[in-house]
Amino acid sequence: MNAALDSIAETYTNDGFVFPFDVVPEEEAKAVRADLERAEAECADHPEKLALVRSYPDRLIPSFDALVRNERLIEAVKPILGPDLMVWSSGLFIKEANTSHVVSWHQDLTYWGLSEVDETTAWVALSPSNLDSGCMRFVPGSHKRQLVDHRDTFDANNLLTRGQEIAVDVDDADGVDVVLQTGQASLHHGHLFHSSGPNKTEDRRIGSAIRYIKPSMKQRTDDKTLVTLVSGEDAFGHFTVAGSPKGWLHEDDFERCQHDSKIKRRVLYEGADTDEGKRY
Repeated sequence: MNAALDSIAETYTNDGFVFPFDVVPEEEAKAVRADLERAEAECADHPEKLALVRSYPDRLIPSFDALVRNERLIEAVKPILGPDLMVWSSGLFIKEANTSHVVSWHQDLTYWGLSEVDETTAWVALSPSNLDSGCMRFVPGSHKRQLVDHRDTFDANNLLTRGQEIAVDVDDADGVDVVLQTGQASLHHGHLFHSSGPNKTEDRRIGSAIRYIKPSMKQRTDDKTLVTLVSGEDAFGHFTVAGSPKGWLHEDDFERCQHDSKIKRRVLYEGADTDEGKRY
């Protein structure tokens, strides 16, 4: 086990990512997906609540709270960030069946307003993520370039907040296809160049992007955004720490997420011409 964890840290340092590794059995991942789709159905007539379910699944659905606390995930992230871990968000990236939605080449930390780079994203597949369904593509070693310029497109076909894309040339041939089976995950650095293509299959492509951070991080605006402490302790008090959901789609949890979404929207759209993007 220790050798495997050492290997994760070494590979992550060199390439900026690690994949695939098993998180939960396929049937458990399918059960988490079923919870999501039940929540989507219950909120279908409430667009604001539906948006919050997809942006804050771990704050509203108990099985997603269990997922972000999954021991396999925590043990994989510890060699990278250390024993004290928070979840900054766990938003869903959903590509409906036979749709043209894409994610352009980008770096995650560009617009999150966080003070440092002590973050890693665990992307957990709740359905098969492959070339046909529009899996992610990573450029090995690109995390070593630090942040590069991005431009906003607000393209309706782009799933990112601002339709942002890297403003320097990225050779698509340099990309590595991140193929994941249901229940598997990848880890990637917040500076890593990554993208994904359209879903050409008959099923939804669903992934939860769980953003783990060190408690020493903070919002540059000093806003105390909502986080969950999943390992160790918080000795800094830079965030609002939430516990597990009070229940299934509890109104108190919706209210807390709504408050946080207003902060996140202001942070994520700072400097943009509009804040009418898709997320938060």
